[in-house]
Amino acid sequence: MNSGDILSNLALYFSSFEVFFRRPYGDDGAFCYCCATVLTLIFILLCQIIRKVRFFRHDSSSSSPSSSPAVSASQSPSSQSRISTLVSDEDLKDLIEKLGERSDDDTEIWEDVIQKSNPRVSYTAKCCKPQDGGPVKYLSTTVFENCSPEVLRDFYMDNEYRKQWDKTVVEHEQLQIDSNSGIEIGRTIKKFPLLTPREYVLAWRLWEGKDKFYCFIKECDHSMVPQQRKYVRVSYFRSGWRIRKVPGRDACEIQMFHQEDAGLNVEMAKLAFSRGIWSYVCKMDSALRKYIATSYRPQGPTVSAVSLMKKVPSELENQTGDITNSSGTIITSEGAKRKKLLRKPSKKQVAKGLLLVGGAVGSAVCLSRGHSALGAKVALAYFLTKLRKRGAQQSQTSQNAGI
Repeated sequence: MNSGDILSNLALYFSSFEVFFRRPYGDDGAFCYCCATVLTLIFILLCQIIRKVRFFRHDSSSSSPSSSPAVSASQSPSSQSRISTLVSDEDLKDLIEKLGERSDDDTEIWEDVIQKSNPRVSYTAKCCKPQDGGPVKYLSTTVFENCSPEVLRDFYMDNEYRKQWDKTVVEHEQLQIDSNSGIEIGRTIKKFPLLTPREYVLAWRLWEGKDKFYCFIKECDHSMVPQQRKYVRVSYFRSGWRIRKVPGRDACEIQMFHQEDAGLNVEMAKLAFSRGIWSYVCKMDSALRKYIATSYRPQGPTVSAVSLMKKVPSELENQTGDITNSSGTIITSEGAKRKKLLRKPSKKQVAKGLLLVGGAVGSAVCLSRGHSALGAKVALAYFLTKLRKRGAQQSQTSQNAGI
């Protein structure tokens, strides 16, 4: 007999027993009334107890099946196999080719962006705008004095420490790690001035070679982080680096390839990069010196892409033939030929352009009030267009004069 039958029989019994529900008269009536009250209270108490028992049984039976698939999903072979294919050795091969500037596309023209140095760090970068209209590609080399490759690797991969010195990173969390392939998936929120916060859901993997380390990172999706309207999800992200010791010096370098679509205007992104990257590198260097001085140890998860690092395949081990000079610049014969083809703008023109851009940002922020981001974007786009047209007119005039 189940609990429903018990409740039905008890209700039928008390409803058919009229003596318990008649108004009492005399001593016998009072006694019967008291008995009826007590039995009624007992009946109500039994109903509540049975109802509670039924609820807990239903809750436990419904929760256990639903929770078990979630656990098995994260450990299922199909899920693990999908993660293991996110970043492969082919991505490493492609990264090595990009860092060595061995590209099959002869139409790519790389433009020098910046070259800065101080006694502790040097930085060079160049960019290339793809012919197909994709995001701008960047190649950069940073050389840190008095630093080992292992320390620099740990510093770059320590996302918990990055939140302390990189104020653009406001949130980071590890989502999943595949112990077989060494691939780690994480989510990062970055906040930039005048812009909606950007959300990065990325997968990365590390390789260890002979006196060098590689890392490749790309965008991915994950069920734990659905898209939210308060963030702009970065839809395209390809980035990778190689860390190695500089021969004959107590220094190491990190050479990086980077390409992402963060929803920014191309000219605005290039301008922001060229004007702000050196300050960022100096800030990074200060954080690195503190990291070294305090013998900092990674504070993130104990199991990560660093602890699960794989070996570089033997066929890819020797595919690096570039040379780093004393300033940290990567020298290749192909890159040297292309540099000669690039026309560098005059210092006077650059100064005028920066003055116009500075005025645009200031006036946009002051005039637009509550819509400073939109005003700044519109003003920057307008003045950059004017500057580009003025440069084209000057180039046409000089050509005509030469003829």
